[in-house]
Amino acid sequence: MRKLIFAMNVSLDGYIAAAGDDISWGGPPSDELFQWWLDQEQATGLTLYGRKLWETMSAFWPTGDQQPDATKAEIEFARNWRDTPKVVFSSTIAAVDWNTRLVTGDAVAEITRLKAEDGDPMSIGGATLAGAAMRAGLIDEYVLATCPVVVGGGTPFFTALDSWVNLNLVETRTFPAGVVMTRYETRR
Repeated sequence: MRKLIFAMNVSLDGYIAAAGDDISWGGPPSDELFQWWLDQEQATGLTLYGRKLWETMSAFWPTGDQQPDATKAEIEFARNWRDTPKVVFSSTIAAVDWNTRLVTGDAVAEITRLKAEDGDPMSIGGATLAGAAMRAGLIDEYVLATCPVVVGGGTPFFTALDSWVNLNLVETRTFPAGVVMTRYETRR
């Protein structure tokens, strides 16, 4: 069975995006944090995206390695992003590219099916998609890269749930600029 990981940058008050889908509060990551995100992506066998995050990622990373100021890590990230299989869940996108499959039906059923397969861990991104997986009890690991900023509202990392989810702290690490990564596993 595959592990499902929900990992995002998050504000200190728990938002992955401020009002108006503004993610600029995180600023550019330090080289150390960017390398950490690259390592996480390289350990992932399949990435699941909701529409908004897919549109953000696919607007830059297909050619991110061709930017004149791209760092070695950004070049690696772009190549890995293109090569990693992806599934986008959306009822409004007509087509996807870059080693990606589009699912327009029941996201929870498809994620459940994918989790039952053998393979490397899967990551999930996008508040709506991750929220559905959270409510269905499908997420095995939560990773928060908490930035020292309070945005006051927007898109929360955690969705409203019908019951508690008990977690075990697995790892904590501090990066430059006060970003703190915490990794939790779901207690089953």
